[in-house]
Amino acid sequence: MQEPRNRLKAAKRVVVKVGTSTLTHDTGRVDLARMDRLCRALSDQMNQGREVVLVTSGAIGVGLARLRMKDRPKEMREKQAVAAVGQCELMSLYSRLFSEYGYVVGQVLLTRGDVDDPLARENARNTFACLLEKEVLPIVNENDTVSTAEIPHQGSFGDNDMLSAVVAALVGADLLVLLSDIDGLYERDPREDPEARLIGYVKDIDAVAGAAGGAGTRRGTGGMRSKVEAARIATAAGVAMVVANGKDPEVLGGILRGEPLGTLFAAKKRT
Repeated sequence: MQEPRNRLKAAKRVVVKVGTSTLTHDTGRVDLARMDRLCRALSDQMNQGREVVLVTSGAIGVGLARLRMKDRPKEMREKQAVAAVGQCELMSLYSRLFSEYGYVVGQVLLTRGDVDDPLARENARNTFACLLEKEVLPIVNENDTVSTAEIPHQGSFGDNDMLSAVVAALVGADLLVLLSDIDGLYERDPREDPEARLIGYVKDIDAVAGAAGGAGTRRGTGGMRSKVEAARIATAAGVAMVVANGKDPEVLGGILRGEPLGTLFAAKKRT
């Protein structure tokens, strides 16, 4: 299994997705120390010559904390309003933190319609290319203030696992890394079976799909099942994907050094 891991060392363009549970404390408020470590880890990869795109969750979670709301709203209009507040807060934090490491960030908000429409998709691809050429780090999120599952044409990605896979395919990434609150894909749900073993390498997604559980934590929406579905999209586009625990963002450096961390989903050959 080490040979596929070694190939990750050559990854030039990397998309990293970070989940809400990685960005926040159990209280729902922002984990500033971890966010700083994340920004430092990504900046260090850019210092090594890699191109990095960050797909971030957390707009609604951060918005809830900013507005001192205890419960996630149920009405769509309220969710979208909270997301609008949270997105501003998130980008402000990212901008300040990355500036400490010498990098400028740019916000990219997408809806499903943006990638389904050929012209909008090409415009988005060109924007990413220009930002990366200028060594600007694109920070991507779903445009939650306008995107809802109830509107078919402008429908939702479902969660940012799926969004990150679509973005990885769109920008022609070499690697997609999903940082979450789990170590990777297990044979069985480790919460129910402590003896369950971590699956380090997946070549055939269909063979392991049954191992994926249900939804994610109460603060996030993406469970293991959504990560397996994201792997289908990414690997079909020729993008290798790793699911790893983001409690220590330095795990990213280990992955790109070829260390056996998390679960690696093998990329299919690009046509």
